[in-house]
Amino acid sequence: MGLRELNRDERLDWLRLIRTPTLGPVAFRDIMRRTNGDAAKALEILPELTRGKRFEIFSRDAAEAELEAHESQDIHLLASCEPDYPDALRAIDPPPPLISVWGEPSILRRPCVAVIGSRNASAIGQRFAGQIARELGEAGLTVISGLARGIDTQAHWGALETGTAAVLGGAADHVYPSQNADLYDHIRSKGALVSESPLGYRATARDFPRRNRIISGLSMGVVVIEAAERSGTLITARYALEQGREVMAAPGSPLDPRVKGCHRLLKQGAALIENAQDVLYVLGDVHEMQEPSQLYTGPDSFDYNGDLDKAKAAIKSLLSPTPTPRNDIIRLSGLPIALASAALLEMELLGEIFVETDGKVSGV
Repeated sequence: MGLRELNRDERLDWLRLIRTPTLGPVAFRDIMRRTNGDAAKALEILPELTRGKRFEIFSRDAAEAELEAHESQDIHLLASCEPDYPDALRAIDPPPPLISVWGEPSILRRPCVAVIGSRNASAIGQRFAGQIARELGEAGLTVISGLARGIDTQAHWGALETGTAAVLGGAADHVYPSQNADLYDHIRSKGALVSESPLGYRATARDFPRRNRIISGLSMGVVVIEAAERSGTLITARYALEQGREVMAAPGSPLDPRVKGCHRLLKQGAALIENAQDVLYVLGDVHEMQEPSQLYTGPDSFDYNGDLDKAKAAIKSLLSPTPTPRNDIIRLSGLPIALASAALLEMELLGEIFVETDGKVSGV
């Protein structure tokens, strides 16, 4: 299905679908494939997909209220099928179906690079982040980061005049951390604040991996400046690798624990960078971003004539608290792909499993 603008009723249907409890981007993608991109039809068949089991769909009144809140604050609500949605983010599978953008969406359609790192960064690390972000911005790139303390903060300040976007774990209208309120206001007026969370939502720990996936998804590459061995920054780097993005890291003193994560990335093949020219050289090898995923094309492959209860039992026996790739679960179950996919979809909708935004599945 090609790119198109949603009308108001369609946007409300998309909102109702993605805001329905337990329905994440993976289930959204699968249901929309069944209906060839028709969200109204998807809402109609939800009871069928759960075989009549209790399932509460996000109300139209609540969707109207959220859309009106976006409109009253001049916050853009972009669907992944619309031309203004960032192409790079649309290319990941699955992309966030809807994102809120407060500020100027057009800077997200320029080539983007993420500059991220430790919250408890050294003075020299923060200085380097600001300098490299400023120079990358002057070279025509939009600098993406996560508005966290430390490296993120300095990267945003460094690229403020040329264009920077902050991806938030909470809502676009919620400042976190509070000490970055001034920076938040500057980015809103000169750049863009990005979130897939509902307005008014306050982030919890489980929201930051989702945030990190968007940071890497928007970017051609990720520059890591100071990251401990166990760091959320490394989650972003992992997502970047999975999405086919470039991963770059700045070296530091082997005596500083804040750079051990960077050194691990370098050992694993990340590009070593010492200045903005190094970054531009690496990104110069990125000729084209991967093609945007075609979310809503292809035949309807679900088969509901099989024994879903037996299929669900087989899948549950394979699950653990550790997130496992969806394809591995389907392969190991020995079930037909259509039947296993239908079982996974019902289990997600009913809250019987937890599905990460990248499609990995774990038990609840």
